[in-house]
Amino acid sequence: MDFINQVINGLSTGSMYALVAIGYTIVYGIGKMINFAHGEIIMASAYFAYVGMSFLHLPALVAVLLSIILTALLGVLTEKVAYKPLRGKGSLEVLITAIGVSYLLQNVFYMIFTSSGRTFPQIMPKGAINIGGLSITYITIITLIISFVATGILLFFINKTRLGKAMRAVSEDQGAAQLMGINVSTTISLAFAIGSGLGALAGVIYGAKFSIINPYIGQMLGIKAFIAAVLGGIGSIPGAMVGGLLMGVAESLTIAYISSDFSDAVVFGILILVLLIKPAGIFGSNVREKV
Repeated sequence: MDFINQVINGLSTGSMYALVAIGYTIVYGIGKMINFAHGEIIMASAYFAYVGMSFLHLPALVAVLLSIILTALLGVLTEKVAYKPLRGKGSLEVLITAIGVSYLLQNVFYMIFTSSGRTFPQIMPKGAINIGGLSITYITIITLIISFVATGILLFFINKTRLGKAMRAVSEDQGAAQLMGINVSTTISLAFAIGSGLGALAGVIYGAKFSIINPYIGQMLGIKAFIAAVLGGIGSIPGAMVGGLLMGVAESLTIAYISSDFSDAVVFGILILVLLIKPAGIFGSNVREKV
């Protein structure tokens, strides 16, 4: 039973990784770039919710919705100011800019809130449901529900709505999509807004799960979520979800049966194995480029 409990705990953490990984996937799929500042945007979302509840005394649901809106706007602002001028440039320029944006956001929140951890308000009920020998916390249940519902809504939006079809068209061929009357710039901004908004849910979940937030929580969270996106096949939304869950389970089992000191090593080991065995990821496919 202990093994199953650890798997369930891993699924809870993995669903948080999945939400962030989906943000990476959407931006990569539409804009053909990796937003390595995504982890810091998630960190910002946790602070937005924290300020809403602790300083503005908003109800938890209102504070979370405000955090999602502000985080989506931050994502769009980042795209407009930092990445849009680099369209058509090499990947190295984009990578350096993303690192710069990452450290900029870290330092802005450091100056405002200092490096001291802030206690995140309790927004999820404590306690657990006991089924036989299994103990499933309410936070785990709520986290899994939020993640699967958000992913389902996103898949419906991408596959069934007009804007979603426009995003798929831009993902396939930006030039052809533009000739068909699709505003590529607006579509890419929408991808950043959606990816950041989903990430805001992960930021709130992180705060609720670990209770303490600081300006550096986005670093490792962003890296692990990126590895999850690569594991599942970057560009694939279901792949990002599966990759995040697998990452969470692997991390939980490592902490339980080996040592917490090795959890990060296992995560990076998974990345190396994926790159060696199947670089395109579980759901990814190799794409040939004409030269």
